[in-house]
Amino acid sequence: MRTIAEPVLSEFREEVATTKRVFERLPEDKLAWKPHPKSMSLGQLAWHIAVVPGSLAKIVPQDGFDVSQGNFQPPQPNNVAEILTAFEQSVRDAELCLGSMTDQQAKGSWRLSNKDRELLCRPRIEIVRSIMLNHWYHHRGQLSVYLRLLNVPLPVIYGPSADENPFV
Repeated sequence: MRTIAEPVLSEFREEVATTKRVFERLPEDKLAWKPHPKSMSLGQLAWHIAVVPGSLAKIVPQDGFDVSQGNFQPPQPNNVAEILTAFEQSVRDAELCLGSMTDQQAKGSWRLSNKDRELLCRPRIEIVRSIMLNHWYHHRGQLSVYLRLLNVPLPVIYGPSADENPFV
């Protein structure tokens, strides 16, 4: 019998391959580039995408997380290899978390707070869906826009890009 987390793990594994295709396009000499002064650099955004699954894998097994204790400023990586190494570890951590999650844990309540103020309380699997996956996809979409602005050919993500067509 499948656990509640198994379909999420399966989706995660498919998205890992897609994310890796995008990461393979990262131009080493443009990691400090920003499309706007308020934006993260290309390298910071890629780093954030690389570590989101693993970061969530560390806090989701707990009862909750206090955002006042978090550091949400991604570091500026020196090279693409650092990003890929962080990504590989993050994937391992997320797979372990999702692969070992019982139905009871998946249904269990998880709280997000800011010091003493509760921001949300949801079943753990909903947090995995919204923050580990949807949040991750959102930032990967941003990364594809950064790459397009840098004239980097985009790989297939969910279907043909202007640069690649898997159907021909």
